[in-house]
Amino acid sequence: MSYDFFLDLGIIVIAAKLFGILFRKIHIPQVVGEIVAGLIIGPNVLGIVDSSEFLVKMAEIGVIMLMFVAGLETDLKELKSTGGPAFLIACMGVLVPLGGGYLLYSLFNGFAPAMSEGFFKAVFIGVILTATSVSITVQTLREMGRLKGKVGTTILSAAIIDDVIGIILLTFVVGMKDPSVNPSSVLINTGLFFVFAAVIGVVCYYFFKWLDKRYPRQRRLPIYGFALCLILAYVAERFFGIADITGAYLAGIILCNVRSSEYIVEKVDVNAYMLFGPIFFASIGLKTEIKGMTPTLLVFSLALVVVALATKIVGCGLAAKVTKFNWNESLKIGVGMMTRGEVALIVGQKGLAVGLLEPVLFSAIIILIIVSSIITPIILKVLYRKDPPAEVETKAVPTPVAAAQA
Repeated sequence: MSYDFFLDLGIIVIAAKLFGILFRKIHIPQVVGEIVAGLIIGPNVLGIVDSSEFLVKMAEIGVIMLMFVAGLETDLKELKSTGGPAFLIACMGVLVPLGGGYLLYSLFNGFAPAMSEGFFKAVFIGVILTATSVSITVQTLREMGRLKGKVGTTILSAAIIDDVIGIILLTFVVGMKDPSVNPSSVLINTGLFFVFAAVIGVVCYYFFKWLDKRYPRQRRLPIYGFALCLILAYVAERFFGIADITGAYLAGIILCNVRSSEYIVEKVDVNAYMLFGPIFFASIGLKTEIKGMTPTLLVFSLALVVVALATKIVGCGLAAKVTKFNWNESLKIGVGMMTRGEVALIVGQKGLAVGLLEPVLFSAIIILIIVSSIITPIILKVLYRKDPPAEVETKAVPTPVAAAQA
């Protein structure tokens, strides 16, 4: 058994923390520093740490924790009030990027006849662009104390919905490419999962409510809560074909009204902040590989980044405006939906497996993930700079981690 992974973890934690502190000193969210740390210690610069299967799994636990905490911090009353707008925002956040990705690929490779292999490859690029990864947005909003507001809740709700729509699109496109996949099954599985989550959610809520009343603010609460998060993440992926982060977020939603929910956040947050979170954000940088980049591919990659960011801002921002958000809030929602991460990687890897994505284009997807992950927190912080201090939201989560990050 090799023990090199201890050294890798130590380097990642130190580098992520140092760059996180440095970036906070220059008024940039620390998650950006953690991503840059991964870039620097990864294969493209120093080559100290390589992305391994172990680190990939650790990073997955990190994003699961982030989404679980996001669910715990969700205000259900606010979520209910933003449900309708979030659905429209999610739909536009899928349709506009889908069309933009199709047009971009077709402009570089020619417009292929409908239902041909080239046509599905162009559509698949659009499918990749539909994915929204809110884990970075979530962490940024939490740092600024803005996660519980109407804008933050709408972003979370819309992102969950648009990932479900994106997965449905992925299944349909793959189904057209591979006859062994039944596109209608994903619709059934998605509906069944939410029915399953609703039933389990009611049972678990009353169990945790009883547990909380009998053993208030004891460590068994966060332990059982995190176990529920892991189980729902597994069930979502394994039995229903839904993204694991959706299961983790729903686990947090189930427990967000438990009296000791803040205590659960406090305990889970320590592990996420110290180890799993930095590994997840640094892993984005570690996965970046720019070898074999040609001028044409570089131009396509840059164009893909522009189209991906612009289509989310336009689609989600205009939908937010239609649903009676003001222009400033609409822009924040559009920017908050720009990030692509683990979902885009999963979709891209599926495309490679079935022949819908050429291997050389995968580096363009990585560049998109890196750029969107770095730019989104910076723009969000600029947009929130003129807003009044978020005193109420900051007090709502009085965790040691939040105090340490301040």
